[in-house]
Amino acid sequence: MVGSASKDIGVRALISAMVHYLPSPAELGEFVTTDSKGKEVKLVPDATGPLVARVFKTTADPFVGRLTYLRVLSGTLQGQGQGWNSTRNEAERLGQLLLLHGKDQETVGQLHAGEIGAVAKLTVTGTGDTLCSSRDQAYVLPALTFPVPTLQVAIEPQTKADLDKMGTALQRMLEEEPSARVIRSETGEQVLVATGDAHVAVLGERLKRKFGAAIVTKTPRVPYKETIRGKTQSHGRYKKQTGGHGMFGDVWIEIEPNHGGGVEFAEHVVGGTVPKNFFPGVEKGIREAAAEGVLAGYPLSDFKATLYDGSFHAVDSNELSFKIAASMALKQGVLECKPALMEPIMTVEIRIPEAYMGDVNRDLNGRRGRVLGMDTKDGMQIITASVPQAELFTYATELRSLTGGRGTFTATLDRYEDVPQHIAEKVIEAHKKAQEAAHKE
Repeated sequence: MVGSASKDIGVRALISAMVHYLPSPAELGEFVTTDSKGKEVKLVPDATGPLVARVFKTTADPFVGRLTYLRVLSGTLQGQGQGWNSTRNEAERLGQLLLLHGKDQETVGQLHAGEIGAVAKLTVTGTGDTLCSSRDQAYVLPALTFPVPTLQVAIEPQTKADLDKMGTALQRMLEEEPSARVIRSETGEQVLVATGDAHVAVLGERLKRKFGAAIVTKTPRVPYKETIRGKTQSHGRYKKQTGGHGMFGDVWIEIEPNHGGGVEFAEHVVGGTVPKNFFPGVEKGIREAAAEGVLAGYPLSDFKATLYDGSFHAVDSNELSFKIAASMALKQGVLECKPALMEPIMTVEIRIPEAYMGDVNRDLNGRRGRVLGMDTKDGMQIITASVPQAELFTYATELRSLTGGRGTFTATLDRYEDVPQHIAEKVIEAHKKAQEAAHKE
């Protein structure tokens, strides 16, 4: 609807549309719920019937705290009493009921079937939950469906002062925003997942204005992995002499691929050249060096390291010396084992009108995507494709642009594959520059 409230343009058309398109519960008639035994039950919007209320919105009000908006579909909701959250199977203490008139709030004693109101400071109830009068008369309404967020942006606090507020602010914002998520990525970044650029901008503005936590956004890091394709034997020797006890560790390890097996450590020492009490130090050195990565700072995985020889000093050797020696051996050996950088490959399901098939397929080819299949469902074309995650961070925006806002997609991790050589070289070079900059600081 197009109009202007301040110039009184289109207001009557909007009110007429509400009457026409947004019927009252009485006009809708029966609605379907599920009782405590899982059986479907049809109820009518009657103020004398069993209580069924739907929570459709949660906000953080600066004056009254958490404010829960609900619509009573059946029965009568009483304020200052007990309720039952049948979605979560928990009792809920109800405070004052409010009727909302813009920014003004009117306190009422009860809400009847068909009325919309709010209640403050509920502890367990969230958006989409069903409230009933008691456990004995529990009904659950079908779950609300929200758009699946697909656009990922890494977020950081703008200043140190924002850092202290950000955690609480994000938690409160997510309570009132069911179509957004915050996840911790494999690279350690906090990632905000939203439905598009405008959604990210609105959430960022809301965090700053309402919760006092300013954030900056950037493209997330791709969770690459490093691995090896060859086999080698590597020597690591760490020796440091100081005024008192020195440090001495000396190991020989064999490094080989271990496809799908993560990081595996084994020892095959003959003749006690490395005492058993230093084995944990060797394993720790290997695992810590693998976690830091060798090629480009990403975790090294799918390899087996076997300790098979070494030497020690009766006085100067300790677990730390062997940990450092093992780390040196691994880093040197990996470079001789045909190291490779791997990237996550996602299985993507794209729903679009048929008219946009050509444009979307061309765009997928430009993103190094491979189309796996096509199908038709509910009048929409379904494209299933395999696409590197690195090419998907901005895809939500691009797909919306390509399809006039009518295309949607979901993506799930499928496997890891080797990064093309020209891209791998850029990633490795960027890591080297970052290391050099860090050393200069």
